Amino acid sequence: MGETLTLSAELRDYALQHSSDETPILAKLREETRRATSLPQMQISPEQGLFMQVLARALGAKRYLEVGVFTGYSALAMALALPEDGHIVACDISDEWTKIARRYWAEAKVAHKIDLFLAPATETLDKLLDGGHAGTFDMAFIDADKENYHAYYERALSLLRPGGLLLIDNTFWQGKVIDPAVEDAATRAIRKINKTVARDVRVRAVMTPIGDGLTLAAKL
Repeated sequence: MGETLTLSAELRDYALQHSSDETPILAKLREETRRATSLPQMQISPEQGLFMQVLARALGAKRYLEVGVFTGYSALAMALALPEDGHIVACDISDEWTKIARRYWAEAKVAHKIDLFLAPATETLDKLLDGGHAGTFDMAFIDADKENYHAYYERALSLLRPGGLLLIDNTFWQGKVIDPAVEDAATRAIRKINKTVARDVRVRAVMTPIGDGLTLAAKL
């Protein structure tokens, strides 16, 4: 038909039934996040986790950068997808939520792949750049405070190698991006990054209807 279908609950269930299963450790973490936090919507969907794993395997990714960890689901999904010598740099500021993440990373026996930095992400990213890591990452994922998305994007893009893949979460922002009545700071920031990426000649990008909108930008 040439158009993306509106995804009903039934069609989403069908898609999940015809995708690879969510691994037990990821399902367990998803359930604990639902029970133990007041913000389970901050966790990516199982189909998004699978999608990111498939991308990592197809790209042959070994070095992955994550801005925004929460309880660690996306980092765990990626650690499971990376080879044994893979490496993840994860950035967050919450010791409370990342304690859950660390516990599950250890249980899944992938903690040795993940370096977690508890500091403002711009500081961590700047240290990576100053330390000579520009152009060394295969994939990056931004899923943190929306007002700083542009700052994260510029730094993550510098850290990616040519041909590397940058993923940006929540680019639909629950539909607020197309509602002219919504003008809060987070919504304005998402609109700004969406426009920036679409016009950026340094990447080839597509916004996909996965989760709450997932933008993929391949560095040229």
